[in-house]
Amino acid sequence: QVQLLESGGGSVEAGGSLRLSCTASKSSAGSYCMSWFRQAPGKEREGVALLSTITRSTYYSDSVKGRFTISQDNAKRTLYLQMNTLKPEDTAMYYCAAVAGYCGRQYLDVSAIFQSWGQGTQVTVSS
Repeated sequence: QVQLLESGGGSVEAGGSLRLSCTASKSSAGSYCMSWFRQAPGKEREGVALLSTITRSTYYSDSVKGRFTISQDNAKRTLYLQMNTLKPEDTAMYYCAAVAGYCGRQYLDVSAIFQSWGQGTQVTVSS
């Protein structure tokens, strides 16, 4: 199983930007569904973005569409989440996750599908 390590979280004012990174411990052959989830205190884990490593297809939750961008750099084994126009409601612990194989929008709602998880990075947006 690949190990994932997130970085890039922090505190920012509303309207600001942050870029999260998720580095994999090793390169893996084949297709993977890479994702970013978040969880705020007292709330359920929420899928925010997905990326298929083979098709490069991306999917976003309605709450972040148009503001967040998921991307990958294969040479660096790194997944990114560029977050712009941040809002206080974006405050949460952000996790990257991966599962081998198929990647579809419905996976945003099924965190249990993902086999590998990072430890999380905190994002705090003040008003």
